Amino acid sequence: MSAPSNFAFPFHDPDLDIDARVADLVSRLTLAEKAKQMLHEAPAVPRLGIPAHNYWNECLHGVARAGVATVFPQAIGLAATWNAPLLERIAVAISDEARAKHHEYLRQGDYGMYKGLTFWSPNINIFRDPRWGRGHETYGECPHLTARLGVAFCRGLQGDDPKYLKLVATPKHFAVHSGPEGLRHSFDAVTSPKDLRETYLPAFHACVTEAGAHSVMSAYNRTNGEPCSGSITLLQRILREEWGFEGYVVSDCWAIRDFHEHHQVTKTWEESAAMAVKAGCDLNCGCTYEHIPAAVEQGLISEADLDICLRRLFRARMLLGMFDPPERVPFASIPYEVNDSTEHRALSLRAARESIVLLKNKNNLLPLPKTLRSIAVIGPNAYDKHVLVANYYGVPSEAVTPLDGIRAKVSPETKVWYTDGCKLLGTATDGLSRAGNLSEAVSMASRADVIVACLGLSAEIEGEQGDASNSEAAGDKLNLSLTGLQEVLLEQLVALGKPTVLVLIAGSALGINWAQDHVDAIVHAWYPGQEGGTALADVLFGDYNPGARLPLTFPRSIGDVPDFADYRMKGRTYRYLEHSPLYPFGFGLSFTTFEYSNLKLSSAQTDGSQPLEIDVTVRNTGKAQGEEVVQLYLKDLEASSVQPIHSLRGFQRIALGPGESRRVQFRLTDKDLSLIDDDGKRVLEPGRFRVYVGGSQPDARSVELMGRAPLSAEFELGGQRRELSY
Repeated sequence: MSAPSNFAFPFHDPDLDIDARVADLVSRLTLAEKAKQMLHEAPAVPRLGIPAHNYWNECLHGVARAGVATVFPQAIGLAATWNAPLLERIAVAISDEARAKHHEYLRQGDYGMYKGLTFWSPNINIFRDPRWGRGHETYGECPHLTARLGVAFCRGLQGDDPKYLKLVATPKHFAVHSGPEGLRHSFDAVTSPKDLRETYLPAFHACVTEAGAHSVMSAYNRTNGEPCSGSITLLQRILREEWGFEGYVVSDCWAIRDFHEHHQVTKTWEESAAMAVKAGCDLNCGCTYEHIPAAVEQGLISEADLDICLRRLFRARMLLGMFDPPERVPFASIPYEVNDSTEHRALSLRAARESIVLLKNKNNLLPLPKTLRSIAVIGPNAYDKHVLVANYYGVPSEAVTPLDGIRAKVSPETKVWYTDGCKLLGTATDGLSRAGNLSEAVSMASRADVIVACLGLSAEIEGEQGDASNSEAAGDKLNLSLTGLQEVLLEQLVALGKPTVLVLIAGSALGINWAQDHVDAIVHAWYPGQEGGTALADVLFGDYNPGARLPLTFPRSIGDVPDFADYRMKGRTYRYLEHSPLYPFGFGLSFTTFEYSNLKLSSAQTDGSQPLEIDVTVRNTGKAQGEEVVQLYLKDLEASSVQPIHSLRGFQRIALGPGESRRVQFRLTDKDLSLIDDDGKRVLEPGRFRVYVGGSQPDARSVELMGRAPLSAEFELGGQRRELSY
């Protein structure tokens, strides 16, 4: 059913004020109809000309679960690009495909799941612990990086039309949510006011207040005792009253049922439904809101409570143009052919290239010559198309594995040896359940000039509870080790004494201490999407110079990380780290070198009333074109409460040719200079600060690995201590 061409009711009139249209529509619904419209699978109401709409749609890194679509690198790989404009461009491409597919499905009378316009992306939770299985769905461990990328992604999805939303973006999961997966339906994520405001909320605040995200998904867990989908603190006081959010809130799927089944804060379906509605959860992914009519009959909620939720939901649908003639909606005419287009596949390739992090390159082994006599491509992730697409994925019409990419890149005379060597899981080397053929791998590798070992994980090992079927911990990891026989395989390959490149295809930090000490070159390719093999080959053979940076810290040991269920930030992420990492946040190498000079601050003293301008000269001092991620960190030298070691406050990815230099500018506002105190208040506090600008953070390990320290300068913040709005 499409919107009627004749205006049977006032809400059908596209020229009527939207609030009047919404009020008219809601007033015509019966109680039973209202309850059904608050479920994610909202049915049609034929008597009113209301079409069906399924709110459940996914586009974490491409339109997912709706057939053929362009598959971009997984979110953690997109984060490794440190390129917000690129993320916005990718989100625009995704929204083009989503609109084109949606309207084509409507022409076929298909209103099914994953074919609508309200998308439950991005995942902007903080990847605070490397064991969390869903961490690869996020933009990493830093609130600032996550906020900037989340804003870009939401803007790209929703568009900039003055009247219509292109899609509805839904940042998730609100809030304080990052494992353990096995406890998510009953867990209470206890956090201090400081950690809540400093770490867990900033990205949500930015997506709501800057990008205008029109929906927010609440989390499964409790936060400080309140179920997130029924939290007055989160959904009313913070989201709506403090931040002025005017969109709608959707629960995570079947999270409201957890109120009585697992959290045990209610006793019945009706009480759970009433609690969520009163807290401001407008839409139920699940079935609990089927009990709304009974909750009204029991006096637990009123129809007036429902009307508040329904006005938010139908306002969103009207902003999407669902009740307007298609010719009025600019996005309804996007041709189906934009889906999986040549342009979008090229964009996926660019994103994959920009996401690959070079972690080690001893004696400049990389890039490799294309005219090698022979090369051995070994490992369980070398020739597996499924591992490229991670989770929440679409179906790529083409997918290029690392083996495919390498074969296409080398000369016709180059002999390419291949075997998986082992599986991702299992340790048996003979019998029907054989998990590896190490002898074959060694035999092939011994005949090659160079070895490329493609190891790592998959989304079946790390992922969401119920989705990562091969996880030992409901989707999470128990440790940082390479699984199965992979470590044994790598050690046997390196023992051959051949130049060896380790390619990691995984979505999280891995404990590759041995590899860092013994392997010649290491690259992290994440889950790189459909063009991953081409992008990897471009890096390995020098057609592309890697410039990506880690969006998370690689600990040396899981023993260096606090207890998984402890949500305090002490000892976590680069901001509160207590142990030297294997690879630090923000780290990544290049085939060229960069030099920083002439760091200038607009003033050595400020009161925060005007932005502090900072600029620096960056020069490519090598012989190759390259991309540098210029990073700015701030350290409070005189804070009255415990503060991060230093915090990212700005970044820009720039491209420079050999010998080329550029002046890069940053500006720090009063909010950038403020801190969160122990009471969770944002305050501007006089004192001394140090700013660092360079190609990495200023910690000792970064300086050791990069061979250079960021430039630094101090300034003084004067004036009176004052509280800022969030």
